[in-house]
Amino acid sequence: MTESLQRVLAFFNDIGIAYQLQPLAEPSFLAGVLIKNGGLCIDPEQLVQPGDLLHEAGHIAVMPTAQRHLLNDNVNESANQGPAEEMAAIAWSWAALVHLNLPPEFLFHADGYKGGSEAYIAAFSCGGGFGHPLLSWYGMCEPSGSADGYPQMKQWLRP
Repeated sequence: MTESLQRVLAFFNDIGIAYQLQPLAEPSFLAGVLIKNGGLCIDPEQLVQPGDLLHEAGHIAVMPTAQRHLLNDNVNESANQGPAEEMAAIAWSWAALVHLNLPPEFLFHADGYKGGSEAYIAAFSCGGGFGHPLLSWYGMCEPSGSADGYPQMKQWLRP
């Protein structure tokens, strides 16, 4: 297990994102990771991009606590998450990346984000990006540009 993967898993332990390391027999939306009942099932042998864990954890984190258990593999189908939640999950994953002091390419790798990885890196690196107003509205962070504002988080899980 890589050092960066160990850091991500320790972070999940610290903030309360449930996960299990286990072989995955069925194909999943992203290689080596599956959301099941609001937690992560991770197969380290199949996991191609460990940064994908931050993105999938973002989907879990931005879901209200009372509904989190409804999340399963395809979050759009299982819990009716749409574009707003997708943007919030991406913003959350950037905040987690910054918190963990990992390089932008760990999250926004060339194999993901429909070819938009470089644009995402540029946008978020300059203090822009998207989705973080939702995190602020959810009460998870202060607005970007304010003292202790995004990407710093007040709480990692939406109440």
